[in-house]
Amino acid sequence: MSGPGVSIDLALVSRLVAGQFPEWADLPLRPVASAGTDNALFRLGDELVVRLPRADWAAAMVAKEQRWLPRFSGRLPLDYPEPMGLGAPALGYPWTWGVYQWLEGRDALADPVTDDITSARSLAGFLARMCGVDTLGGPAAGEANNYRGVALRRLDRRVREALAQLEADIDTSAAAGVWQDALDAAEWDQPGVWVHGDLLPGNLLVRNGTLAGVLDFGTVGVGDPAVDLMAAWTVFGGGAREAFIAAAGADHEAWRRARGWALYGAAVALPYYRDSNPVLAATSRRTLGEVISGTV
Repeated sequence: MSGPGVSIDLALVSRLVAGQFPEWADLPLRPVASAGTDNALFRLGDELVVRLPRADWAAAMVAKEQRWLPRFSGRLPLDYPEPMGLGAPALGYPWTWGVYQWLEGRDALADPVTDDITSARSLAGFLARMCGVDTLGGPAAGEANNYRGVALRRLDRRVREALAQLEADIDTSAAAGVWQDALDAAEWDQPGVWVHGDLLPGNLLVRNGTLAGVLDFGTVGVGDPAVDLMAAWTVFGGGAREAFIAAAGADHEAWRRARGWALYGAAVALPYYRDSNPVLAATSRRTLGEVISGTV
């Protein structure tokens, strides 16, 4: 496992853990397979996982998680990766890295949700509880969380450029219409709330066919909660989408923005991952299809 100019292997991770967390040095260590591209994962014993970023911006996200996830302790109805320790650059590895609680299950890419109505309602409840957590001092949506939860007009140029690269993949005219509708929706005009910012199947934990947890809070921030409602298109379809929309209880303007958020993430990701990551490219194509064909 490696990033640009950085080799991440079992020997390096073992030495990093032994040097900075000697209390865990004797625990068995093994790689964890993942379709994600931002971090390398290693299971540490039975209860921990080590997460090593492959790029400097991903390292900033790990540090942010370690700073803010404790704010949610005991307040969320689904599992999430609780931070157990923050590692420092060492032994030629240049970035901060993290140790987290291990959560049993598989992500929804590897093990899709089968009890989708229950899962849709559970995710809506999770988001409602997350929105209710005190945001005092929290990081405002913007560059630090990849702009998840900002006003959509700030992303207009990026979306238009992405759509220009997708003419062979999707109906870009229809996609542009969806995007314009999202821009025309009323903007969020209330104090920001906590947002996850990246609700894709690969960031949802499944056990026994049911949603059990939410993973990867690297884009956590304080902003417009409509960004997390994108799960109606990125995760759910059919009756489950209807159940999610009903349980979330947002107004029509929020759902217009949410559909724009779903389009934004998929449109930007597809050209980026088209050749390098078939799994994430397929997820983006599916989302774009749902966004273009679906309604609010």
